[in-house]
Amino acid sequence: MICVLGDAHLDVVVRLLGPVAPDTDTPSRTSVGVGGQAANVAAWVAALGGQSRLLFARGTDLAADLVTAELAGRGVELAGPVVAGSTGVVVSLSDGGATRSMLTDRGVGPRFAAPDLRESWLDGCSWLHLPAYSLVSDPISGAALAAVAAAATRSARLSIDLSSTAALTRFGAARFARLLVALSPDVVLGTEAEMALVGELRGPDLVVKLGAAGVRAGGRHHPAAATDAVDSTGAGDAFAAGYLLGGVPQGLAAAARAVATMGGMP
Repeated sequence: MICVLGDAHLDVVVRLLGPVAPDTDTPSRTSVGVGGQAANVAAWVAALGGQSRLLFARGTDLAADLVTAELAGRGVELAGPVVAGSTGVVVSLSDGGATRSMLTDRGVGPRFAAPDLRESWLDGCSWLHLPAYSLVSDPISGAALAAVAAAATRSARLSIDLSSTAALTRFGAARFARLLVALSPDVVLGTEAEMALVGELRGPDLVVKLGAAGVRAGGRHHPAAATDAVDSTGAGDAFAAGYLLGGVPQGLAAAARAVATMGGMP
């Protein structure tokens, strides 16, 4: 069982088919579905044959019903508080599968507070996976730290994804590096830019995501699996799910599958 604590929201992925034309139409391809880094990882774990439990704050709008129904239908076990307010929405602008930029409204996601956490939600977890998003915002950071403590008493391993250069910079990269030392995760995943921000880390296994070039892990470079890239949204989340289940080869296979379709879900 892989437990993931963080956001679940709506993802709107826009693949531009030409330069943005001010004050008029720009051709594009668009998909709308469930997203959020934590939700993506949990869904990919289930799609790859594992068991996953998502701990997240659920809103009270119509979108919340869509999100929970979609995730449950994908085989993800759901836990967490209901928080009055709107479900988050992230708009991802995709450049033909190579890059993406995200316009983010996290909604009620960060409002998962420590008193809302039930330690029993960590029962049976072999891994607790935390996106950095869950550690750099209040009050969800309190819930994340409480989950780390509960997971430790259950001998669950801890993995942390660095998530976002913007989020790390706003929080303070040096401050986040100190938090990593205090949490002592077993695995840290991140892009080259994210790893550069937090500096040298000693202790955890480091997995550096290199996009189309693959990953660097265990002191060696692993090339990406062959694929026809359509949209890079969620590729890192797919890799994380596969890595936690079966190491680098399964992670790379999942990432290749992810970039071949629109959106972050399997």
